[in-house]
Order: sequence, then C-alpha cells, then structure tokens
Amino acid sequence: MIVNTAQGSIVDVPGLQVGHFTLSERLTGCSVVLAPEGAVGAVDVRGAAPGTRETDLLDPANLVDKVHAVLLSGGSAFGLDAASGVLRWLEEHNIGFETGYGRVPIVPAAVLFDLPVVRPGENPKARPGPDAGYAACEAATRQMPDAGNVGAGAGACVGKLFGLDRCMKGGIGNASVRVGPWVVGALVACNAVGDVIDPATGQVLAGARTPDGQQLLDTQRAFLNGERGNRPLPGTNTTIGVVATNATLTKAQAKRLAMSAHDGLARSIRPAHTTLDGDTLFALATGSETRPADLMLLTMMAAQATALATVDAVQHARAIDTHSGHIPAMNSL
Repeated sequence: MIVNTAQGSIVDVPGLQVGHFTLSERLTGCSVVLAPEGAVGAVDVRGAAPGTRETDLLDPANLVDKVHAVLLSGGSAFGLDAASGVLRWLEEHNIGFETGYGRVPIVPAAVLFDLPVVRPGENPKARPGPDAGYAACEAATRQMPDAGNVGAGAGACVGKLFGLDRCMKGGIGNASVRVGPWVVGALVACNAVGDVIDPATGQVLAGARTPDGQQLLDTQRAFLNGERGNRPLPGTNTTIGVVATNATLTKAQAKRLAMSAHDGLARSIRPAHTTLDGDTLFALATGSETRPADLMLLTMMAAQATALATVDAVQHARAIDTHSGHIPAMNSL
C-alpha cells in the first residue's frame, strides 16, 4: 500500500511547542500547542456537533488578536476542564494578555468524544482535567511530537457509521509543508465517523470494516449503494486540530487559513463535516517571517498539511482491546 507520507510537524513553525499527556487510568488524554510569545489566532468550525471553548474571541471583529495556547482534548465536554490547567501553567510563567491587573492567558480549546473506548480494568469516568492540561504544558517541547495513541488522539477511532464493533483505531498526527520562506504545520486528532483515505488515490486506509471484520468496507460507497449501519449518536465523533504558519497574518487572513485547512479534512476523510461530527480547526500565525504573505499559497499549504497529518494519525495508530471488542489499526488489519 503506497500512501502520502507526512514529514515534519507543527513545531517546524518557529515559536511553537507541543506537549501530550495520556491518562494512565483510561485511554484518553490531551495535547497542547503552546505559543509563549503569542500568535494571531482564528478558528473554523465545520462539524455540526462541536465542543469548544473561547472560540468567539477569535472572530476577526473581536478584540483579542493573539492566543497563547490551543488545547485539543479527549473526554468530550468534560475534557474542556483541561484548559484550566493550561491557563494555570501559563499564568505561572507570566504568559498572557496584559490587562493592567495581571496577564490573562488566552487558550481556545476543542474536544472529541472518546468515552466508549474503555479497556478492561480501566476507569470509564477518567477524563482529562486541569492536571492533565498542566502536565501537557510541562511536557511541551520543540521536538517532533509523538503520534497515534497519545494525547488527544489516545482514544480516537474512525469509521463508525456501521457501529463501534466495525470501527478502527484513529489517533493524532503531524505534518508540515515548506515552500520558499514559508512553513505551514498541522497537528490533527482524528476521531471521524467517516473513513480516512489516501488523498492522492482515494484508497481507504482505515475506517468501517465488513461484517466479518476482516476487510475495509468503504463507508461512502456502501451508503451510496443503500447500505445502512448502526449509526452512532450525533456528537460522538470529531476531528480537531491546529494548523500554523510562520507568516505574518491578520485575524481575517488566519481565518482563511483555518477555512482552507478544512479542505484537507475533506480530502483525507470520507465523509467529512457530517451532522455526527464536530470538526473544528484552529489557525495560528506566529509572524516570524515578516515578508508580505502569499495567502493563496499558504491556504494551499494548509490544506496539504492537514490532509497529511490526518493520514499520519492512522498510520501511527495501534490496535487496542476494549470492553466492546478488538479495534484494529491500519497497520494490523
């Protein structure tokens, strides 16, 4: 099987760090992208069932133009608590928006639903909280981040339109794209209801399996042919991520970057942006490259980096055994 191979990561963008924390009590966790010097931020929400925090302030019409971290977390709505730990870590390091009465860290966040993924002996009510967010910040570095079953991707699964018993393991992935002085990197936690596909060939890489569990089904083709499965509840899936660049952008331009990054999800997930997903992508611009930005080029790079990071997530995923049964990974099916 020949697929696009991701190279690099979001930390190829100067000024950013990534940290993961995976709980020991259950296969879930959180991931943080730190921007200690601040980065122009934006967000684009395409899924119909998102779980987010601090996204309104990223609107180009609103005041705050820089963020200091973005949190991606498992645990559904409970996982939003992990952002409090990120704020605590940033405050301790005197990082935040200056108010005259102290620095207030700006930390947008998004969560994915991984509550059903419980292995024998695990605590089903263990979810990322403030301590997990703090620990992710403590672990943050400029080294190549881990991928697969870690952080926000620890409990992620893909291909769930025919039920959890026929899904496969998702995860979190990395990629970056360089053209001239520009670099665009992506960090994507893929918990999609749809299949992950090779954007170059359209071949399904991980997703719903045939009833015997031995082969890939191709969810979209099956649905178009009239097959129906045990459809999951709305909001129990989601792909979340961050795309970042070294370019100097306004909030409105960063918004365009986030919007174009969703094109990368549409290339690598089929179907994407469904009523059962809460697909949310943040964009960061650190501004270390001061030459006038080529926004057309940057949006193309954002879509490519996002697609490659999504593929990277399933390429590094590992099979697991849960109370619901065995969930294979791309490299084990």
